[in-house]
Amino acid sequence: MIYEGQAITVKLLEEGIAELQFNLQGESVNKFNKQTLLELQESVTELKANSAVKGLVVTSSKDVFIVGADIGEFLDNFSLPEDELMALNLEANAIFNAFEDLPFPTVIAINGIALGGGMEMCLAGDYRVMASSARIGLPEVKLGIYPGFGGTVRLPRLVGADNAIEWICAGKEHDAESARKIGVADVVVPLDKLHDTAINLAKRCVSGELDYKAKRQPKYEKLKLNNIESMMAFETSKAYVASQAGPNYPAPVEAIKTMQKASTKGRDDALKIEAKGFVKMAKTNVAKNLINLFLHDQALKKQAKDYQEKAAKVSKAGVLGAGIMGGGIAYQSAYKGTPIVMKDINQQGLDLGLQEAAKLLVKRVDKGRMSAAGMAEVLNRIVPVLSYGELNNVDLVVEAVVENLQIKHKALPEVEAQLAEEAVLTSNTSTISITELAKPLKRPERFCGMHFFNPVHMMPLVEVIRGEKTSEDTVATVVAYAKSLGKTPIVVNDCPGFLVNRILFPYFGGFALLLRDGADIVHIDKVMERFGWPMGPAYLLDVVGIDTAAHAEKVMADGFPDRMKRDYKSALDVLFAEKRYGQKNGLGFYRYEPDKKGKPKKKADAGVSALLKAVTQPSREFTEEEIIARMMIPLCLETVRCLEDNIVASAHEADMGLIYGIGFPPFRGGALRYIQDMGIAEFCALADQYAELGPLYQPTAKLREMAKNGQVFFDN
Repeated sequence: MIYEGQAITVKLLEEGIAELQFNLQGESVNKFNKQTLLELQESVTELKANSAVKGLVVTSSKDVFIVGADIGEFLDNFSLPEDELMALNLEANAIFNAFEDLPFPTVIAINGIALGGGMEMCLAGDYRVMASSARIGLPEVKLGIYPGFGGTVRLPRLVGADNAIEWICAGKEHDAESARKIGVADVVVPLDKLHDTAINLAKRCVSGELDYKAKRQPKYEKLKLNNIESMMAFETSKAYVASQAGPNYPAPVEAIKTMQKASTKGRDDALKIEAKGFVKMAKTNVAKNLINLFLHDQALKKQAKDYQEKAAKVSKAGVLGAGIMGGGIAYQSAYKGTPIVMKDINQQGLDLGLQEAAKLLVKRVDKGRMSAAGMAEVLNRIVPVLSYGELNNVDLVVEAVVENLQIKHKALPEVEAQLAEEAVLTSNTSTISITELAKPLKRPERFCGMHFFNPVHMMPLVEVIRGEKTSEDTVATVVAYAKSLGKTPIVVNDCPGFLVNRILFPYFGGFALLLRDGADIVHIDKVMERFGWPMGPAYLLDVVGIDTAAHAEKVMADGFPDRMKRDYKSALDVLFAEKRYGQKNGLGFYRYEPDKKGKPKKKADAGVSALLKAVTQPSREFTEEEIIARMMIPLCLETVRCLEDNIVASAHEADMGLIYGIGFPPFRGGALRYIQDMGIAEFCALADQYAELGPLYQPTAKLREMAKNGQVFFDN
């Protein structure tokens, strides 16, 4: 044994070939934490001094190669002064350089996922052999940073500027064949041949058959581009990437600028440029918020895993009520491998549900993501029925009938009577209290909410709502089923609107007040889209459906009359009365016409202003700051109330619910993070400026106490 540590071992194999193996003890994956970096440095020093070593293969003993850097440690480092963070980064790069400079050939055997720092380790080797099942990529821009272990320097020198820009700025994972095509991978083989192939490649280098020094040399030099080629590669890319990333996500464009500046330098000077830009990105709020979201997402996954351990298996599911929503749920279950019975009261509903599932599958086939045979297999997992009989052997049912208490009170006991005693019954209600829905049920402990968001196949969140009598086993089973559908479940306690809609409707309340006071619909939407929302509030209401929103608003007003009941006629009331239901019938706050692909395209409708004159004050100009404050204060304060009322267990779950459920701007980190970044005392002071608008704008006593005592929602 040449070296033995807690993360890395090095041993001599045969004919002078050594093997450096990553195997981080106590972890299910390999990652670059302080321990791993230290051991890489020590093992490289040992290898350099060992005259018996003629070549090296690098492997992993885990199913993954290296998933990247330890993000938790990264975030701690990002709080350091810039010069200290820069020094740390250059120290890490010195370790990768020392590995790259070893006086013999190095071959990396990539058996599984190699992401971020894991891929950068691969780039420091001379040759890369990939298992055909492995995946590789540099996803750092998704965390608001860019590669900082030499990725922006080595990748363009290995595969060209255009390919490097695409890989780094998109932040996607790539399969082995894609990696081979552009030169990231030199060889692709089945997993069972990976180890032998890597050793054989190292031997061919040692024998002189392959010139590893020539392979290595371009990574030391400046990029081989003349001035015109450089301008074409970098300037054109900057414009395109800026248009795709938008102004709120600076890392992709900064990565291009870094590669451009470093293109005329040798490796060591280029790495200094990378480190300087990396530190600049690391110090942004965007990076802090996106990294925290990543860590919160990991925490949610762990919570779901804990629930899964006590969950009953769902081998077959059911959905009550077809149509768009029921069809979407049926599609998602069948696509992810769980057969599902789709029950409706008439054939027309079943046809609509099957059409919805088929439409989604056809899109996958058209894009080459699924074969026709695969589509048929998924459709065969959906069993459409008109009677309850087929539901007697399912493990879980999602009720997705119309959002009406009386109708649900009739449907839920009917389906419960058909289910096995141990089966779980859930409701896809978006606002109605689960405890209230459970009243006519014989087994309320086997009932909870399972709120999907529309469109089901795209929206990642599922709210799992615990009623007064819901058992923990029921919650666990529903969480596990949601997870099996590829969703992120968040467990919340019962109240009207639960977590997401309870918070969303005060935001709509702020919008209604702005319109009442003379603000322009299109201006509000543009401001909130610039703020970072995927769509403004008027457009969002049109997509949700004016009729749906009007009904849900009434439920919320009944549930929280002190702050959600209006004492004036709103724009929503007028549009609902005029049967302008939004996208679904082509008229809402906007009018909609099909584009070339048949998708509804919104256009401003001058007629709306005339309709609203009776319920709005004379038009006046609002500043961008006013609009943001009046829209965001109610949303943020309701998030605070949900946390204080124990509707949601933690601040990070509240923020993740908003990001996954309604598209809260991720770079802002969530509503509670937004308050904290502003400063809780400063947020309360801002809210007080609008206190005359009513209780939606008035901070809670506990929030004021937090401000007074300097308390925070998050530690970092």
